[in-house]
Amino acid sequence: MKGYEISPWELRWRGLAIDQLHRTESTFALANGHIGMRGTLEEGEPVGLPGTYLNGFYESHALPYAEIGYGYPEDGQTIVNVTDGKIIRLLVEDEPLDLRYGRTLAHQRWIDFRTGILSRDTVWESPTGRRVRIRSQRMVSFTQRAVAAIHYEIEPADDIQLVVQSDLLANEPIEPRGKDPRVAAALRSPLVADFAAADGYGAVLVHHTRESGLRTAAGMDHEIDTPDGMRTDIHAEGDLARLTAAVDVPAGGKLQLVKYLGYGWSAQRSVPALRSQVEAALAGARQTGWAGLISEQRAFLDDFWTAADIEIDGDERLQQAVRFALFHILQAGARGESRAIAGKGLTGPGYDGHAFWDTETFVLPVLTYTMPDAARDALRWRHGTLPQARERAKVLGKRGAAFPWRSITGAECSAYWPAGTAAFHVSAAVADAAARYTGACADDTFDREYGTELLVETARLWASLGHHDQHGGFRIDGVTGPDEYTAVVDNNVYTNLMAQRNLTEAAAACGRNPEVADRLGVTPDELETWRRAAEEMVIPFDDLLGVHPQSEGFTQHQEWDFEGTPKDKYPLLLHYPYFDLYRKQVVKQADLVLAMHLRGDAFTPEQKAANFAYYEARTVRDSSLSAGTQAVLAAEVGHLGLAYDYIVEAAMTDLADLHDNVRNGLHMASLAGAWAGVVAGLGGFRDHGGTPTFAPRLPSELDRVSFRMCVHRSRIQVEITRDTAHYRHISGGPLSTSHHGRPIVIEPGPGLSLPVPECPQLPRPKQPPGREPGSRRR
Repeated sequence: MKGYEISPWELRWRGLAIDQLHRTESTFALANGHIGMRGTLEEGEPVGLPGTYLNGFYESHALPYAEIGYGYPEDGQTIVNVTDGKIIRLLVEDEPLDLRYGRTLAHQRWIDFRTGILSRDTVWESPTGRRVRIRSQRMVSFTQRAVAAIHYEIEPADDIQLVVQSDLLANEPIEPRGKDPRVAAALRSPLVADFAAADGYGAVLVHHTRESGLRTAAGMDHEIDTPDGMRTDIHAEGDLARLTAAVDVPAGGKLQLVKYLGYGWSAQRSVPALRSQVEAALAGARQTGWAGLISEQRAFLDDFWTAADIEIDGDERLQQAVRFALFHILQAGARGESRAIAGKGLTGPGYDGHAFWDTETFVLPVLTYTMPDAARDALRWRHGTLPQARERAKVLGKRGAAFPWRSITGAECSAYWPAGTAAFHVSAAVADAAARYTGACADDTFDREYGTELLVETARLWASLGHHDQHGGFRIDGVTGPDEYTAVVDNNVYTNLMAQRNLTEAAAACGRNPEVADRLGVTPDELETWRRAAEEMVIPFDDLLGVHPQSEGFTQHQEWDFEGTPKDKYPLLLHYPYFDLYRKQVVKQADLVLAMHLRGDAFTPEQKAANFAYYEARTVRDSSLSAGTQAVLAAEVGHLGLAYDYIVEAAMTDLADLHDNVRNGLHMASLAGAWAGVVAGLGGFRDHGGTPTFAPRLPSELDRVSFRMCVHRSRIQVEITRDTAHYRHISGGPLSTSHHGRPIVIEPGPGLSLPVPECPQLPRPKQPPGREPGSRRR
């Protein structure tokens, strides 16, 4: 059988499918937020796209412009494939194990979400009839941040000579991706050798990048269990370190080795310092041992699933997909610490390894309510980039901080300003995430040391970006909201509502932390400026149609000809000029609908229902960000079956490769959207103003849904069946919340079982032809 098997706690691919390696290398990627390893085979070949990444490690290159303009960013940043330590080549007699040759009699790979281990079991027969069985296990440690390890075992069917070559390989040859020759040149052998050393069973390589000047070190060490008579050799030079072990193994015997890997990088540390850092990481891994690393990993994941698990009865594939999503979100952020969470995590080179607003708007809500420390660390990274954000605002003639559309270091890397520079809502996303974390986690230290400054500097941006018009409103003109098919508009409702919250939260934070406000030079006049701007914020409304225009005048634009658009012309941005997209009613991804999720307190239930139906007919979901948000609002306004369909789409985006680009890595925001669809959609969870509320309902397609989360330092479980919701306290203090508007307290004891009200019966809204959820499902 070929393809992913359905299982609640693992993802397994049984059978050899070389043409699908580009997909499985992404889905089987392992990471901890610091190190990322694509799921390539240990032998190094065949391979779809090799990749080992260190969070924040990049190379610089010039950005391409046909015509330069004032304020355009000049330098791009691209994630680098660092030294590959996954490679363990095997020669059976004198024939290299390569699954493209001989016969692969059995082959399967699987990742266990409870242990964090990628396993492999292969039976291979060489072209001359020599048969061996290879079993491997691979892990990237959550507890020892700089460490990864591989357990590799070969069992021959006959008496045979085996030769193992365990490598550290820098500057792996990779086919250029994309059409920009600057990026291709930057990534052509980007690492320059600084140091190489080998001794015993271990080796270290140190390199630096040509342009960015970053330095990285990679080290390996080994434990080998084999019959007597093994010969070994080790050497290191430039881009390669190799341990070679040759031994005669009898039938029924085994050659086993454990390969420990250590990684580090720095913009400032010397070669000796980085070498010492990596050697210390390897010493710690050897001291813990393989069994110890596995035990630590299992304990870490046990704690995570206690806080974050989602159980789904009635759809086995969705159950698997949602746990897959949670596992990869954890991998993206668990040990990122002082680094960003990129749009692809550390699963591939897509988006050049950049972080976007996706992090704060989609990924951080998941981490805030499941693994708060990781959310805090990601926000600390944003705080660390305030100098670049302030400088960017200054270049644009504004005050405060203008956070970048896409970046690795905090400097703007987008060469297309309508969808980059003009998307000021990125700054509101940072503020929203900071306010959410502070409210959900009651973290006064973060609020005082980081959060208040983020809120103040983003509030200053809005105060300088908008203006009071002669009609008494505060306008924000010439910006791009989340929908990139409607760029450089006036009074984008999402942007204005998020800016409004940003301004009010900043004023409140200054009230909580007057000493911080004083240090930042916030005056009473400035506070009054923020309050007045928030109170007078312009929120357009179309009285004729009874809906909010996505931005001023949007509902007056010409309709897009969906009936006349062939299905093979999606995504539209690849087949139609932006000029045509920008001036018509066609929506790439949830924009006004996202506003109704994050600022649901600014809309009436009637407005939400009308807005949702209007924008469903115009949203084509050419972005993976959209389905999760549409699921949330579909559930809220009563379209539970549609919400289910959108949850499935969000959860299956990568497993089914719905956008044909999983080769370049997984979509972290879409994976997070699956969580939002379940928790905020079916669970009805909202956190407006830091107050948690629930309004759960279950679609007919499912029999039961249960989810766990952390709120106000309490761990709780919410279980939804057709007619009842059950709230259970797991740990921490009591939690005051509400169920469909009824105040409740979740506290230790048997829990609360409450009836679920009837769902309103509304006609299912229509989507553009061919863009219905499920129409692209494979």
